[in-house]
Amino acid sequence: MARIAGVDIPDNKRGEIALTYIFGIGRSSAQSILAQAGVDPNKKVQDWNDDESGAIRTIISEQFKVEGVLKSEVQLNIKRLLDIGCYRGLRHRKGLPVRGQKTKNNARTRKGKRKTVANKKKATK
Repeated sequence: MARIAGVDIPDNKRGEIALTYIFGIGRSSAQSILAQAGVDPNKKVQDWNDDESGAIRTIISEQFKVEGVLKSEVQLNIKRLLDIGCYRGLRHRKGLPVRGQKTKNNARTRKGKRKTVANKKKATK
């Protein structure tokens, strides 16, 4: 296993895919990193030599916010929205979808497990 940015990336996968195991790096970022480092994207991680993995490490550390730094920045952005009390902040606070999705039928990922509300019986005279 190669260790880049504090993450063990799998040896048996192509470099392009393996780099996506790092939080903050997707497919296009991985492709650009490998191009800058001069590594073939189809080459498996176990076939990288020390120079290639070192070049990839330096590119990621210098040009990208990844893992803990990026996660803390995202949390600070959400906290800022909560503090100023904007619409998006209120949606975060209530645990509802933030980006305009409907909530009548779906939104189970944000709303959580269904909470059944029993019918109220009419009081008899």
